[in-house]
Amino acid sequence: MSQEESPQLAGHAMKRTVGAVLELSGATLLQEGAALPPLPLTMRLMPGECMVIETRDMGRATMFADLCAGMLDLRAGTVRFLGLDWSALGDRRANALRGRIGRITRRPNWSGLFGAHMQMMLKELHHTNRSIEDLTAEAVRLGERFGLPGIPVDAPGRLSDADLARMTCVRGFLGKPRLLLLEDPLETTAVDLSTPFLESLTEARDRGASVIWFGRTSSTWREYRRAVTSQWRLADDGLLTVRIR
Repeated sequence: MSQEESPQLAGHAMKRTVGAVLELSGATLLQEGAALPPLPLTMRLMPGECMVIETRDMGRATMFADLCAGMLDLRAGTVRFLGLDWSALGDRRANALRGRIGRITRRPNWSGLFGAHMQMMLKELHHTNRSIEDLTAEAVRLGERFGLPGIPVDAPGRLSDADLARMTCVRGFLGKPRLLLLEDPLETTAVDLSTPFLESLTEARDRGASVIWFGRTSSTWREYRRAVTSQWRLADDGLLTVRIR
């Protein structure tokens, strides 16, 4: 397929994909001095699995999530999402694939340039061909689940920390993503969102979505422990599997 193929064609390729949702094979960053260790990273995530990665450095978690989303250049190895090697894709197809990833990130990502409603739906508007009506209806349903009375249209700076936390969760689950990259998703003192979050997480996995849940300690996912399929640790010595306790 050429680099000029449409997102629709990329979508058909995704439907034919069988096997791992995400696979890192000896992936080593090109960038030196990065938050991630300069070591080959290898892991595989199958449909419906939930992998938890313990790391005390959320900047490191954000960079690992960027790696999984094909946003970082490699010196060696590969990163494949839905069977497709990020490095072999042009911008058009890579953007179409990123429309299948939901993220909750610790990176500051609310801008004062647009209303919160546009920023909440921006990924879907940019990476997919969904109608605004369909997208809005899904955003309203998810918003109600997380306790929003509708879709806030004010600038993010005018919203409470609690409503921003709710909108962050809505944005992460919007679009029925195939992969969820969640950086300490329940780490907020503004509001307890554990019940709607775990409900949405289970629903996504039942559809076949795969999950990477980053946290500083294992207590972060204590309520969900029995549903976790693997536990890892990301530190200076690389990505290592840990026995689930």
